[in-house]
Amino acid sequence: MSSPLVVSLGEVLWDLLPSGPQLGGAPANFAGQVGSLGGAAALVSRIGSDPLGERARERLVRLGVELSGLQQSPHAPTGTVGVTVDAAGQPRYTIHEGAAWDELEVTEAAVSLVKDARAVCFGTLAQRSLPSRTTLRALLDRVPDSALILCDLNLRAPFYDRTLVEDSLQRATVAKLNDQELTVLADWFGFPDSLEGQVQALAEQFNLEEVVLTLGAAGSGLWSHGRFIRGPQVTVTVVDTVGAGDAFAAAYLLGRLRNFSPTDRLYHATQVAAFVCTHAGALPELPEALTTPFRVARS
Repeated sequence: MSSPLVVSLGEVLWDLLPSGPQLGGAPANFAGQVGSLGGAAALVSRIGSDPLGERARERLVRLGVELSGLQQSPHAPTGTVGVTVDAAGQPRYTIHEGAAWDELEVTEAAVSLVKDARAVCFGTLAQRSLPSRTTLRALLDRVPDSALILCDLNLRAPFYDRTLVEDSLQRATVAKLNDQELTVLADWFGFPDSLEGQVQALAEQFNLEEVVLTLGAAGSGLWSHGRFIRGPQVTVTVVDTVGAGDAFAAAYLLGRLRNFSPTDRLYHATQVAAFVCTHAGALPELPEALTTPFRVARS
């Protein structure tokens, strides 16, 4: 079965976890999970000319990610993030500035990838610097009208504001966010008090086809074509939640491209995200039971 090309735009970095460094960055995690699930994934990002950059390249190749859009800075280092994890497995991040991914450029390879994409994913963190923000927006302008554009907000203080979020959502076909991020948007935009009402208001305000919502232990939700669907709850022993949202987004989007029903998209995305939570880091090797459904053709 041929796989539609999914292109991820933004940061690649190393999460410096208590257990040791793990490859991270929401766009890199997303691309790696699409590749792990059998999809055709490509990443447009930038690494340094350093050992961490080479390790990132090697790891992404093993995950099956197309790297013609991966740039290399001659002077800025590969990105790193200090991560501490609390007793509930929730991470806290210190995102170091001046990283290679803050200097994304518009290259022929990057333009070629987005022009061929069936779906493109981006977030807000990669837009913290003017060079990368300008590049990301220029690439989004080249995405075909027929392609899906998924904005996975991934709000990381202090690297976002209302203007940035509004611009990002206006460029999207689908938005993905968590319940805490929804609370921020509801306060900004004066959305209703109910969860379903907030999701509906978000979809209507930004003309979104779908809004995907992760709710931690409470499951997930999907606003799709005027209907709100709740996803299943899964109880697991959490090691950390790093990358769980990125895994959920990857499985959801690939499920949509594979013609999964909305309910099945939420089910399989939840299973993948729950598995990630039981391991340290964002990109544990996925078992065959999780990847097989995405490799079977559906009409």
